[in-house]
Amino acid sequence: MAVSFTSPIKPIIFFSPNNNQNPNFLSSSFRCSFSLKTHLPVEPEPVFSSVKSFAPATVANLGPGFDILGVAVDGIGDFVSLSLDPSVHPGELSIASISPASKLSKNPLFNCAGIAALAVMKMLGIRSVGLSLSLEKGLPLGSGLGSSAASAAAAAVAVNELFGGKLSQKDLVLAGLESESKVSGYHADNIAPAIMGGFVLIRSYDPLSLKRLAFPENKELVFVLVSPEFEAPTKKMRAALPAEITMAHHVWNSSQAAALVAAVLEGEVEGLGRALSSDRIVEPKRAPLIPGMEGVKKVAIEAGAFGCTISGAGPTAVAVTDGEERGREIGERMVEAFWKEGGLRAVAMVQRLDRVGARLVGSIPR
Repeated sequence: MAVSFTSPIKPIIFFSPNNNQNPNFLSSSFRCSFSLKTHLPVEPEPVFSSVKSFAPATVANLGPGFDILGVAVDGIGDFVSLSLDPSVHPGELSIASISPASKLSKNPLFNCAGIAALAVMKMLGIRSVGLSLSLEKGLPLGSGLGSSAASAAAAAVAVNELFGGKLSQKDLVLAGLESESKVSGYHADNIAPAIMGGFVLIRSYDPLSLKRLAFPENKELVFVLVSPEFEAPTKKMRAALPAEITMAHHVWNSSQAAALVAAVLEGEVEGLGRALSSDRIVEPKRAPLIPGMEGVKKVAIEAGAFGCTISGAGPTAVAVTDGEERGREIGERMVEAFWKEGGLRAVAMVQRLDRVGARLVGSIPR
């Protein structure tokens, strides 16, 4: 069986050894034939027998920066364990386990981590060893916190590091984009910060051009993330977007996205919050689809947040402030507002900026 999908860069074609393969078959391993270019003249030797990686949650869009701005958030994310496995055919990947138990497929062709891992294997030209992958989900699906991107980023970094870290961050973002395009569309505002850490600006998609925005080390920035018990699938939320916008809205959102970038570089959290809250194109279409969201935003700002918007496609609301204690107070008010305004139970987290991105957290040498 051959399964294929396309992206704005190049198509990828996956091959399964079984012509009758069920996408949810639990013990399958897969070889891939990518049209993505193999980057190395010689297949690298494994440096480790196994590795464990972590990739953080991300907040995409940041209000007016739809599809071009994203940021990594510390403390929450996904883990991937990857090992050399002699029971897996050379050049193939098997997903051994996913925890906690979920509806995610163990077929690597239909799993965010699997697609990204296969893409990196192709870039490295891995043909001599088989790999086994285990995914630990720390992020809920459809939360607006970059759940699919965290899985893809952790997997891409794990494969790369297992073979000595030969690929660049941009290469890993491209591998992650192949996963994202399969799941939620070709957008890098989650996968880029998940891999690179910090704030990231996507300057161009064709060709891909990324710019990391350095938030000053001596400045405080706190994210208040409030997630209601409500599912907002990315594809559905993208379908709600307008096909055309007015010139006035284009000019306004452009100015606010520029103001947000300036605030990040200057470490000016109040200005960052004002810009974050200023979207006139995407948020007005999506907020009514999330019960209580408009009231939650109002309450967050009344409680002292410098700004509030929808995280990615939602349903999580994100507010920014400059202290953890104030952040906890804002979070409590936002949780109350979700219940009062939308009838939704919600949980609040107060987290800081992740400046590192996806990384190894454990390894065993060969």
